[in-house]
Amino acid sequence: MIFHINATMPDHKSGIEHAEIKRFNLFEHYGIDQRVILREWDPNSHINANAAGISDEKMINMFDYFQETMHVETKQLKVTEIDFGVPNLQIEDEEANHRYLVKSQQGQLIGRVNYLAGAEKRIRSVELFDGYNNLFRVDHYDSRGFLSLLQWYAPDNKIETETWVKQDGTPVLEAYYKHTMDEPSNLVKTSWHLVQNDGKAYNFDTINELTTHFFDLLNADFWSDEAPNIFILDRAHLGDAGLLHLRRPAFTVMHLHNSHAGNAQEPMHSILNNNYEFAMNALNQYDAVVSATPQQTRDVKARFEPTTELFTIPVGIVDDVKLNAPRVPVADRTFGKVIAFARIAWEKHLDDLVRAVGIVKQEFPEITLDLYGYADPTDDYKARKAVEAAVEEYNLGDTVTMKGYTTDIDAVENDAMMYGLTSRMEGFNLAIMEAISHGLISLTYDVNYGPNEIVQDDVNGKIVSYGDYKTLANAMLTVLRDPELAQRYSDGAYESAERYSEVNVMAAWQQLIDQAEHVWPVKLAAWPASAVKG
Repeated sequence: MIFHINATMPDHKSGIEHAEIKRFNLFEHYGIDQRVILREWDPNSHINANAAGISDEKMINMFDYFQETMHVETKQLKVTEIDFGVPNLQIEDEEANHRYLVKSQQGQLIGRVNYLAGAEKRIRSVELFDGYNNLFRVDHYDSRGFLSLLQWYAPDNKIETETWVKQDGTPVLEAYYKHTMDEPSNLVKTSWHLVQNDGKAYNFDTINELTTHFFDLLNADFWSDEAPNIFILDRAHLGDAGLLHLRRPAFTVMHLHNSHAGNAQEPMHSILNNNYEFAMNALNQYDAVVSATPQQTRDVKARFEPTTELFTIPVGIVDDVKLNAPRVPVADRTFGKVIAFARIAWEKHLDDLVRAVGIVKQEFPEITLDLYGYADPTDDYKARKAVEAAVEEYNLGDTVTMKGYTTDIDAVENDAMMYGLTSRMEGFNLAIMEAISHGLISLTYDVNYGPNEIVQDDVNGKIVSYGDYKTLANAMLTVLRDPELAQRYSDGAYESAERYSEVNVMAAWQQLIDQAEHVWPVKLAAWPASAVKG
């Protein structure tokens, strides 16, 4: 069994989720037995995973696993079906606030039932109040229509205990909050208590200890002497310790989705990316490490000299349908339309792309820039404010549009002419791979990792020096002045996408799977027999 480990499956997905879904779909196409493993409680995980093409049978959420709610038929829960323990209730619908007010016959507030906007008014949570109008509990409902999590509040209006329950209301998992010496004014989650279906009870100090236990159970549930379970860790913090302390053997894979170095332009000497610090110092305890580009694989090998196996496997896949789709000539595209699919965040440095467009507009007033992606709220939306400042500086109010998040990538990219990328660091960049697969002329900074390999200089676009937005603008100008060059770059883009075909990427993954099966007999023999059979 292959396990893809992530936190959750949000509606607005990051590059890691998109990469994981592409890998999942690839493995499905080749009939490989697999499961997507989600560690965080999320009432919408099933809706979002199903929308991404991941069925309930192919997904295991840790909380669902313990609550025995992995496979539950969805139902529409009505406010009248919720038991408040009080007769003759008055229910008032506050549509403007997306909630029902539930009161006693005497007008005393009993609860507030919060629902999602829309015709169905799907219930999200219920806030319960005591006789003095103090909030004492919030009940959270799964999107499939059942009570999942109860949060109990202390008198200071802070969460004191969280309880996850089965569908019959039986408590399964509890997390406790306490005042600590380090943070006496705050309640901090300090312990977890689990009662399994077999009646065994466990206590854990942290969610990471609970996660390790969960991984052990999965490893046992899908155990085979013939071949190992393969755990692919897509977010290091979810299991970078747990996977190294499994009770039974497995084949563990650390997947690098971003630069291992804090400064991607100084991969050999800069401090480590804090998301990978533990993992990079424990590389040899993993069975394999996957990088998305040859350059990162070389840099990891040179800096850390690991003895573990290193694999280079693109996280992006261009499916056969897209590779064989009709090509859109540059002449049929909107002249001068530049696009970017990226979070408006510090590392994306989109204000530089705006500056480049501002320079180009002086010669080509018809140029436009559409930014697709949600704004990162970090530092009070600092990145978005930098983009807005650059728009104002170059008077681009009618030129630059922040479009927000979209899934209609094909239509957008078949209409645009150029793709711009000015990131400070990357791990691969699925968006620019998608761009070349649609024949977009790609222009990027020489940034590690991914863009400076996906873009092939003077073949499918241009690579300019890191941070040099003026040269980036000149590259755009050169393309706009020369229709023949523009068409040559677009043709080169379509052709270079073949590197990321399903066949090529699966061949790279098959090498890792073959390695896992090759070392399995030796690894199994080296493990204590009592642990393997226990």
